Amino acid sequence: MNSPIDFQPLLNSLTDTPLAPWLDSLPAQLAQGLSTQRFGDLPSWYDALRSLPDLRAQTVSLADTVAIGSAKEVDPSTHQQIEQAFRALIPWRKGPYNLFGTHINTEWRSDWKWQRLAPFIANLKGKRVLDVGCGNGYHCWRMFEAGAAQVIGIDPSPRFVVQFYMIKHFLNNPPVDVLPLGIEALPANLNAFDTTFSMGVLYHRRSPMDHLLELKATLQPGGELVLETLVIEGENGDVLVPEGRYAKMNNVWFLPSVPTLLSWLRKCGFENPRCVDVCTTTTEEQRSTEWMTFQSLKDFLDPTDSSLTAEGHPAPKRAIFVATKR
Repeated sequence: MNSPIDFQPLLNSLTDTPLAPWLDSLPAQLAQGLSTQRFGDLPSWYDALRSLPDLRAQTVSLADTVAIGSAKEVDPSTHQQIEQAFRALIPWRKGPYNLFGTHINTEWRSDWKWQRLAPFIANLKGKRVLDVGCGNGYHCWRMFEAGAAQVIGIDPSPRFVVQFYMIKHFLNNPPVDVLPLGIEALPANLNAFDTTFSMGVLYHRRSPMDHLLELKATLQPGGELVLETLVIEGENGDVLVPEGRYAKMNNVWFLPSVPTLLSWLRKCGFENPRCVDVCTTTTEEQRSTEWMTFQSLKDFLDPTDSSLTAEGHPAPKRAIFVATKR
């Protein structure tokens, strides 16, 4: 089945840039990442994308709610057509979004995370930015709003990739893309991005040191890493390694203390690593909604003590780190 997503403008834009070496492998990686043989639901998601009306939003805001179009720009029939298409991609985890008057109340209030980190990151104006594990690309739009010249998000989930291109469908092809890849798909020692974000990824990696080194390899010398991850209270050297699940997730490997992660960053060769924010995740920030109807944070906590996960571990606490590549 032919994909309705056209990556050719992105591929063309990489010629004569530091990302040009990636062109040798990227087209095949994109085809593999969106293989209908591997992902059986992909054809139905493509159908939803194809069902969107061919129109461009007259009003666009990439602020806390990424708002594309207004209700005044479409008739009731077209509004219903758009909403039906977007509901076909439920669950929606990162956001919020508003599409021509339809409010997509996502599982995460991702705007809160952006508000916490934005004061501490380098100026993104004119920068080439990578967002690792970007989900449906909500933060990619915030990075573009902040002035980035090009934003590339990567996430191996095809559902999230299609969700992103459903949003982008109504825009005039801005230089923002989400690719169906993990970080291991990037060429070694790419040294191409001014800023790399990795948010909500580190604790899913079996080797956190290797992930930090992979992130470092994406950056130009002097480039900035913005890292957000789960942490625990503790001193340097303290790490939680859950033997079973953590908050009902079975793919959580390492939760370091803040001093431990700062030490890891220094050991991996980053300069001036610093923790700029620590906060406990609340059930107001992560919750079930009509656009994400499955279990969410309140179901992952001890019902008698919200300071603990269902397994008895410390409840989720997230920290944001910033560091520079030498």
